[in-house]
Amino acid sequence: MKKTLKTVAKIFAIIFGSLLSFLVLCCAATLIWGSVQMTRGDVTEALPVAPDNFVPEIRLIVFTDTHNENENVADAIDTAYALFDEDSIYPGVDAFFGLGDFSSIGTEPDYKAYVDTLKEHIREDTGCINVAGNHEFKADNYKELFEQYFEHELNTVTEINGFTCIAFSGERSLTEWTFTPKSLMWLSDEIHKAEETADSKPVFVFQHPHPFGTVYGSSVWCTPQLNPVFAGHSKVINFSGHSHFPMNDPRSINQTTYTSFGVGAMARFELDKNYVVGQHPESYEDAAQFCVVEADSYGRVRIRGYDLLSDTYFCDYFIEDINNPDTYAYTYKNMKAHDEAPVFSENTTAKVKLTENGDYRILFTKASVPDGFVVHSYEVSIKDENNNEVYSDELIASYYIVSSESNQGFTVSKELLEQGKNYTLTIKAESAYHRVSDEISINFTV
Repeated sequence: MKKTLKTVAKIFAIIFGSLLSFLVLCCAATLIWGSVQMTRGDVTEALPVAPDNFVPEIRLIVFTDTHNENENVADAIDTAYALFDEDSIYPGVDAFFGLGDFSSIGTEPDYKAYVDTLKEHIREDTGCINVAGNHEFKADNYKELFEQYFEHELNTVTEINGFTCIAFSGERSLTEWTFTPKSLMWLSDEIHKAEETADSKPVFVFQHPHPFGTVYGSSVWCTPQLNPVFAGHSKVINFSGHSHFPMNDPRSINQTTYTSFGVGAMARFELDKNYVVGQHPESYEDAAQFCVVEADSYGRVRIRGYDLLSDTYFCDYFIEDINNPDTYAYTYKNMKAHDEAPVFSENTTAKVKLTENGDYRILFTKASVPDGFVVHSYEVSIKDENNNEVYSDELIASYYIVSSESNQGFTVSKELLEQGKNYTLTIKAESAYHRVSDEISINFTV
């Protein structure tokens, strides 16, 4: 019996040791990859801007993670047509691309509702290609449902105005999170084929999860299986979703030896706080973003983010030459160099309002950052007249909501503050690339 117990214990020790070694290896790989990402490329004098003489030869509308919010899908399609039907430079929309997770668990009613919306709003002369996300992979018959309702295969290549568009759903491997080697080989082969005939044009690739360690949200909501497939293919511009991390964040674009772009979400945002993902701050359900992709045959590409709730563009990126990685401006290193520490104005104020349940809503003037960048978070603390701290927190800034509102708010329990008393609010702001502001203190009375 003792011998059996020793044998079992030894087996468990070997398994535990192997798992621990695997985790250590993963952590080491993550650190190495992160170091490479953050140091490659040059620092440019300025970030590129789309020139007046840029004339697109293709226009695509891309959205992701609609999760049965089909009214947002309808709004995105109608808005895109309204934006571009009368465009004087390049009228119209060539195709719509949906990047998966249009459902909850991939059941047939979800497919029907989504496809009915697409058919009702997309015109017959406009292309429409979809990929499957992990939520579609939850259904065992995902392949049959997908091909039945979308009338194209899971993995498909579409030529639009001479540009190759590769839509990659993959095939579910051991879990809904992994792809089969066969499907990954298909993707690799199609990229090579596309590059041979692309001349100077980009090659567009669309799939659901982010490649690991690229755009904002890709540290967890990702797959490392795609990295070796894309590596070194400078013509590739990859569009992905899955994380629900907002497109407003400038880290949603990333260039290494290829270009990655995170397309935000059409239903519910997620963010991180202190590098911990899974954060759902105030009004996170107010999510309805899509991106407009335009390109010409000279290798120039423009990508803009559009917010349906405010009916406005909120980011605009221009790639001057997709074929030459040495000219890439949207590397982590270069973007961080152009980011700056947030600045509070001399007129920064704080005020207090009562909420409906009697708690206190603290409002203070937002810090400012350069155009195209954001304040990601605020570190706040409140001290009473005796310098005792009564409240502290790190708040995710409300940058994911496109608004002209000049104040940032947070709520403090009515148990912590007293009416008529004086308090000091201390604030520090941190940008997306971890630039930190000077600390300021503001006196206020409840």
